[in-house]
Amino acid sequence: MDGLVSIDFEQPAPRAAGGACSTRHAWARVPPEPSRAERARLKERIRELLVQQQAALMAHYYVHPDLQDLAEETGGLVADSLEMARFGRDHPARTLVVAGVRFMGETAKILSPGKRVLMPDLDATCSLDLGCPAEEFAAFCDQHPDRTVLVYANTSAAVKARADWMVTSGCALDVVRALTAQGRKILWAPDRHLGDYIRRETGADLLSWDGACIVHDEFKALELELLKEEHPGARVLVHPESPPDVIALADAVGSTAAILSAAARMDAREFIVATDTGLLHKLRTLNPDKTFIAAPTAGNGATCKSCAHCPWMAMNDLAGIVRALETGANEVHVDAAVGERARVPIARMLDFTAALKAGGTAPGITAGIGAA
Repeated sequence: MDGLVSIDFEQPAPRAAGGACSTRHAWARVPPEPSRAERARLKERIRELLVQQQAALMAHYYVHPDLQDLAEETGGLVADSLEMARFGRDHPARTLVVAGVRFMGETAKILSPGKRVLMPDLDATCSLDLGCPAEEFAAFCDQHPDRTVLVYANTSAAVKARADWMVTSGCALDVVRALTAQGRKILWAPDRHLGDYIRRETGADLLSWDGACIVHDEFKALELELLKEEHPGARVLVHPESPPDVIALADAVGSTAAILSAAARMDAREFIVATDTGLLHKLRTLNPDKTFIAAPTAGNGATCKSCAHCPWMAMNDLAGIVRALETGANEVHVDAAVGERARVPIARMLDFTAALKAGGTAPGITAGIGAA
């Protein structure tokens, strides 16, 4: 198969306290870069098809810059998974084209069951989703019936259907603080680093599944410290899916939207960014007078010192969008009963964050952790 990239990623052994990922191997099909002429032709064709089919394009911050730019140029959206969920639900478009990974397309379909949802490639998935199979997760939940079940957005529709709440990294702290204030004990899945971060920041009684993002799990604290020595004036921005020793070196920790906000408001001229390198496009676009450096995932002897790009996000391309719109291929389907159950925890999150926003509280960023 052309463009097939095999991905081996270690998953931790089961811990006594919680469940663990069962997937150790996956693959991604990375499309070739089009020529300049082909890129222009594909973009123009997508513009035509979006208008003809009353469709809107949503692109995650981690996909190719071409898709991010085109989404904004056509009246769509470039955002994190929380804003994508809101946008897809509220937009009047009859068709939603989701450039991201499969759980994002499923979430759009769950919130808009009457709309057609297309993706450039339905095989674009996520290690967190792969590593949290629905049946094993349901059994884990059944073992702990006294706990409120919170799942990350990076999970399948079936896993969301088993949850009480769905959260994103942009609202997880606020939701858990509110639940902890009510005396709730939490069962969390699937990212163990984000779970540990939530526990540290909120003091919650939190039992975690044992998954990890193959991108963020690779950031190295030692290499980050060395890079900071090379750039002593740089501020460090870290996504909370990263290991705790990397988070400890951060000047600000938060979701993709929170990282963008921190970069804009901080007066530093250089930033080291520990998240998927796809976010660098938006960071540089919004802050042309600042320098953004990808955080290291390996040492000097490696062939790739910073390889922090999701291979499944890389599966999204212009040709895939054209193919989906022209043929109806890669339509997202969610079982109606599963979708109805999954809509409940997603709607809780959206209602909660809307109430916070209306009250003037801005969730999502923890500043000053390990600040220089």
